Amino acid sequence: MSAAPLNILFITSDQQHWDTLGFLNPRIHTPHLDRLAVEGMNFSRAYCTNPTCTPSRASMITGLYPSQHGAWSLGTKLPESVHTVGEDFDSAGYFTALVGKAHFQPLKSTPEYPSLESYPIMQDLDFWRGFHGPFYGFRHVELARNHVDEAHVGQHYAIWMEEKGFTSWRDHFHKPTGKTDGQKHRWTIPEEYHYNAWIAERTNALMADCAAQGRNFFLWASFFDPHPPYLVPEPWDTMYDPSSIAVPRAAEGEHEDSPPHIQMTQTERPDFSSYREPDGNGMHGFHSHLCDAEALAADIAVYYGMVSCMDKYIGVILEKLDALGLAKNTLVVFTTDHGHFYGQHGLKAKGAFHYEDMIRLPMIVRLPDRIPAGGTCSALQSQVDLPVTFLRYAGIDVPRIMVGVDQTAAWEGGPAARTHAVVENRHQPTTIHVKTYVDERYKITVYWNREYGEIYDLQEDPGEIHNLWDSLDHARLKAELVMKLLFAEMGKEPLWMPRISGA
Repeated sequence: MSAAPLNILFITSDQQHWDTLGFLNPRIHTPHLDRLAVEGMNFSRAYCTNPTCTPSRASMITGLYPSQHGAWSLGTKLPESVHTVGEDFDSAGYFTALVGKAHFQPLKSTPEYPSLESYPIMQDLDFWRGFHGPFYGFRHVELARNHVDEAHVGQHYAIWMEEKGFTSWRDHFHKPTGKTDGQKHRWTIPEEYHYNAWIAERTNALMADCAAQGRNFFLWASFFDPHPPYLVPEPWDTMYDPSSIAVPRAAEGEHEDSPPHIQMTQTERPDFSSYREPDGNGMHGFHSHLCDAEALAADIAVYYGMVSCMDKYIGVILEKLDALGLAKNTLVVFTTDHGHFYGQHGLKAKGAFHYEDMIRLPMIVRLPDRIPAGGTCSALQSQVDLPVTFLRYAGIDVPRIMVGVDQTAAWEGGPAARTHAVVENRHQPTTIHVKTYVDERYKITVYWNREYGEIYDLQEDPGEIHNLWDSLDHARLKAELVMKLLFAEMGKEPLWMPRISGA
């Protein structure tokens, strides 16, 4: 370890479109993330490993792709046996903590695959009063699972609300038999009890404790917003005027060459029954995406409000870092788990639709005197690179099991570390199994056991309107990209042990 090891402050949002940052999008107000970008580096080509929560979040702590760490879909569990970056920081003497959303385990628990993030244990507050870890390499955790007013509120967040004297908190969340009345766009919970306030307060308390003890930390502040439902406390629900919002739409005729499941989303009553597995589980996004533009504008306005509210509390954390005198010695990384649709390509929320809106991420990195301030870098980034790069900055050896690449040189203005990114999506065992390869210019998406696919020229067609998969003029390009995807798959195989003998 270096003589003066760095702290790592990792801040994430949940399901945030890559351009919902004020310095990229003047329609939205994010002064604190804008400040972080001015003081650090914005990365314009960051990609998730999977456009759903559990797989991508697991990649961010393991340095492995979902097909490697085991949590390959929503509803799966990251095995406790998989090595995580927190273990490396813990072994090096760091205080390791996660405050907010984990989502490494499913909402359902079975004897074979027990889950702490499931009913009924998530609402057993006596259990959570006595449990703070260890959990996936984090020595200390303070968790919640709900998005806005979802019924599965509980864990440490509920305890915090009660300790604050907010004993009526259940009135502001779904009931087991239905949804609380009046919960559309304006969440009735007072802002002071919103989980943004909880995450900021507890993150700051843990940083202060570390500062008082002279101890380095690896700390993940994991926010829940702007993941739908679109709901935020006042005054954030009316911060943006829906009538002033230009709603993104599909271009005329753009889905004529799209895969069938994308075409079906643009119909009123699509039949996705053939995409269901024997277990009966469906898939995110496999429904009609047709909607009223006025209603969608109202949702977008609240989505923006959720981002702006979250930005306020990210600012609270950054200001505390300054007040503690730790900013100069702390690597701060902000990103999200995956993207979001709010009308782009005629789509809403998320699903197995690997457009840039879904797989591309906002990402800002700051480290004074080492990472150039105020710039934008187009070097490709992947979530599997994060734990590797965190460890490199801390001067800790990187386990051979991790397949991400070291991005320190690229973060500091040097050469790019990777030529491509790979995005996986295996929402079901057989029906949706997708791999996307994206490089500096092109993107190819291959569907397992299907003759259709997608190819986009991101330089000439950044809006991804023209699918070149069946274009005879691009047959050579298609063959080259298929080979590049194959090589990328071969290249990301983990080599956990060095070869030490010829036989």
